[in-house]
Amino acid sequence: METITKEDLETLRFQLFADLKKLLEVPTETKPDEKEWLRSRDVKKMLSISDAALQNLRIRGVVHPVKISGLYYYKSEELKSLFKQ
Repeated sequence: METITKEDLETLRFQLFADLKKLLEVPTETKPDEKEWLRSRDVKKMLSISDAALQNLRIRGVVHPVKISGLYYYKSEELKSLFKQ
């Protein structure tokens, strides 16, 4: 049986922290404060529109939200693409 030394444990600790840091790093293509999905209130605030205006966008099929537990969620990439046209 092999004996574990303090140096072995120290090496393991540094390796674990390095691996955790690598796993938790934020990809460069997404900003940390940018959400992938936005709630209705976020969309209304971002576009400066009313509840009715957002509902009209849904009805006309301009935006395609996902409804979960009574709340609508909008993909931020879809909203951005509306302004690129």
